[in-house]
Amino acid sequence: MKKYISNKNYWKPIALFLTMFIAIAFTSCENEDENAGGGPITISKVYLQDVNSDVQDREVSFARLGQLIRIEGSGFLGLKQVLINGYSTYFNPVYLSNTSMLIRVSGDTPTIEAEDDVRNTIRFINSNNETTFSFEIRSSAPVITNISNTMPLPNEQITVYGTGLIEISKVVFPGDIEVSDGIVVDEDGEFFIVTVPAGVSEDGGSLFIESANGGAYSPAYFNFKKGVILDFDGNGDLGEFGDTIRQDELQSTNIGEGNVSQGNYVYHGPTGTDPFPAASNRNSEVFTSGGESWRAQLTPYIPAETPLDQVGFQFDVFVPEPWEGSGFLQILLINNFNGGEWNGAVYNYVPWIVDEEIEPFQTTGWTTVTIPFTDFYSFSDDSTEFTFEDVLLLREGATYKNFGFFFNNSDIQLSNVTRKDSDVEFLSSATSVKVYTDNWRIVSLETPAFSDF
Repeated sequence: MKKYISNKNYWKPIALFLTMFIAIAFTSCENEDENAGGGPITISKVYLQDVNSDVQDREVSFARLGQLIRIEGSGFLGLKQVLINGYSTYFNPVYLSNTSMLIRVSGDTPTIEAEDDVRNTIRFINSNNETTFSFEIRSSAPVITNISNTMPLPNEQITVYGTGLIEISKVVFPGDIEVSDGIVVDEDGEFFIVTVPAGVSEDGGSLFIESANGGAYSPAYFNFKKGVILDFDGNGDLGEFGDTIRQDELQSTNIGEGNVSQGNYVYHGPTGTDPFPAASNRNSEVFTSGGESWRAQLTPYIPAETPLDQVGFQFDVFVPEPWEGSGFLQILLINNFNGGEWNGAVYNYVPWIVDEEIEPFQTTGWTTVTIPFTDFYSFSDDSTEFTFEDVLLLREGATYKNFGFFFNNSDIQLSNVTRKDSDVEFLSSATSVKVYTDNWRIVSLETPAFSDF
């Protein structure tokens, strides 16, 4: 009979290996179970992922709707839900590890309308744990699109229009004049009202705002008095020739509410008892003298090589009664037209046609109108890259360099207004509409870039 002799020393390393293997296996299972159900969650940093930025992965203290962020921490495996400002936000598990994850802030995420206890928070939830991380969530960056009056008097109110204009905490006027009190904000963020302080720089520039959604600049056209070509009070020379309105025909009675008249201004309507007849042009005319040099006056501030869509003409208008159905102001870069043209170096201002329909136009006070030079018909070809130099050369090459306005009362083809095909025509009728203008000026439309990051 054979005898089997047990060698204990032989079995010791095998037993040790088995023990270690079993321990590792149990530990692995425990970790898998823990990750599957979710371990403790910690958040250390948040990074903005922006492929269009010079710094494509930067640490941030806030994010905007629609932005992609990378969150660093631990315990992300097993994550079941992420709530940003209380809104359950989708994340792709493919872009998730235990220490990092990618998630895009949904455009549906509430911001200022979020409940106070969840506003500016990100909440992470797994089966066993959750944590809430304080992190500011902003709506889309604010944008300023228009200002009701860009050359108001001190202590007058202006309305600033745009998007994302939420919780405006400060408005900075040219000359670094700050206003933080008395700002009235639209609840939808489409406008705010602010009182203009004294001391605003006459060099002009942009308004800057700070809001719950971040900062923003307006175009650089606020209070740019160096761009005035005619204000009927000594800045610029009024032309007096032919049938043009003379200096002694200007008006100066204080008119308008909120934003009131400033010295002399021009009236474009009929002065007698008879209205302007239908199907007529050049019912009133007013021009500069023609001796002005836009190059000498303006290029120190608006270089000649400036893209033309960044330069515009502004004027202030007051229309105290509804204007609708007939009449328009023709704005002429040079005095070379007979009235009623819809081509060449002119632009026709017809404020009562809105979205291809008649909509009465009326103002309670003086309102600023801004017309980019690319809206003038000679420069409206999108295929050509015009600059301010093109406008300067056109004027310098003209026989009659007068800049001015006609009031025309002729029929209007909608296609001329929209520059699109249409058979609609607005037939003129006799009119006695009252239209006043003042403060003709050339301005920069450039908006300074602003980044929160």
